[in-house]
Amino acid sequence: MQPKLSSEVIERYKTFLDRTDFVPIENDKNDIWFWAIDEEGSKKADYMAFSLGLKSHVQIKDKKELLKVLEDMYVLLNEDAEEQSQDREEDELSEENIIGVSYSDAPIVKLVNQIIVKAVQNGASDIHFESTRDYFLIRYRIDGTLYDYKKFSKKIQETVISRIKVMAGLDVTETRRPQDGAIRVNVGTRSIDIRVSIMPSITGEKAALRILDTSKELLGLEEIGMSSDDIKLFERKLKHPNGIILVTGPTGSGKTTTLYAALKRIATRDKNIMTIEDPIEYRIDGVTQVQVNPKLDLTFSNALKYFLRQDPDVILVGEIRDAETAKTAIAASLTGHLVLSTLHTNDAATTLARLIDMGVEPFLLASSLLLVIGQRLVRRVCNNCKVEVETPQDIKEMLLDYGYSIERYVEGEGCNSCKHTGFSGRVGIFELLEIDEDIKKLLIRKADAKEIKRFAREKGIKSMFDDGMEKVKMGITTPEEVLLATRL
Repeated sequence: MQPKLSSEVIERYKTFLDRTDFVPIENDKNDIWFWAIDEEGSKKADYMAFSLGLKSHVQIKDKKELLKVLEDMYVLLNEDAEEQSQDREEDELSEENIIGVSYSDAPIVKLVNQIIVKAVQNGASDIHFESTRDYFLIRYRIDGTLYDYKKFSKKIQETVISRIKVMAGLDVTETRRPQDGAIRVNVGTRSIDIRVSIMPSITGEKAALRILDTSKELLGLEEIGMSSDDIKLFERKLKHPNGIILVTGPTGSGKTTTLYAALKRIATRDKNIMTIEDPIEYRIDGVTQVQVNPKLDLTFSNALKYFLRQDPDVILVGEIRDAETAKTAIAASLTGHLVLSTLHTNDAATTLARLIDMGVEPFLLASSLLLVIGQRLVRRVCNNCKVEVETPQDIKEMLLDYGYSIERYVEGEGCNSCKHTGFSGRVGIFELLEIDEDIKKLLIRKADAKEIKRFAREKGIKSMFDDGMEKVKMGITTPEEVLLATRL
């Protein structure tokens, strides 16, 4: 909800240091309407109306509703932050001033907060603070694609990066080494964790912020885009008392979301579930979650060893990064535990070859692996502006190479709802490789990924491309998105 207010009312409202208990909603020449959460907020509203010579109308509301309005108003209330940040002299925005200045007076503080709030409101997963020779650039990653947000003068680069370092508890004076940190903020009613990475470059330091909305509800397997047949197979394997289930794909392909959806399915009071993650993206009730901490030697492999003393039924390992973690996970699965994890590989078949390359014995893989899921994310067509179009000739020819003939499909024209991109949100495309007796035989004789892929096709196992094309036919995504995601 965006309040309808005059500039005079907005400027008067901004003078109140604590605005969390009342908010103006609308005004005309004679009256002003407020929301308040209690008597104290009502008094502030009446005082503000009196100071403006307007008649006050106050409605008591729940605090969550009021905070949601404040979240929508945030950029409006701080719209002058960008101009102030560029207009101030550089020496007036020194590191010392940024650290010591009061929260309400620092334009750089307002600017960084505004950039974060705008990113959260737009559903961005990452914010990039980048510099070139001539300007300082802010970019958002939304639905997997990077978009330019705003360009600023280079003179504010150091102070903006310094502010981010202060928020993340990093060393402001260190500019030659990479640094990693974390920020926790509340944006309206939402609790946001931000993972911060600072990297030095020839044009100055770059900051990359990964946004994790911990207040979001966990998605189910249907919501992430898994078909009913795939869900049945996945659930069947999740019921096994021991073994390994792997979800594979590149960074940002939604692997962790799939694992969380699986945990949501199986997290019951009669199971002891433990996770080791980096980072912990969502909090799950009834699950013991542990954050990786290399400084304390709490790595994936070390945590796994300690987990085994905690009598777990299910163990989630955020990522198998090395041979030691792989071997420890397999050992855990062979001693009566169900292990869920991720691996960075291109597809399900490549995963088997990758684990053998890590030094895992093929007979151990054959004994422990239950299921390998390969996945990618593709953008969803916007429901508000989707139209049916004829398939371009070049796309037709590419699809024919894969054995598909599609004359028409649905795409988005672009509207205000999708910010004129034609897409809104993302959905997974999947391939599930069940490790049955035939695949186990291929594993034991160290068959390569090509042979495993060929065998899977002969058995009629659906590939990621096949799953993507099913979603094209359903009007969920476009052929271009599927081709971009799966052509390796």
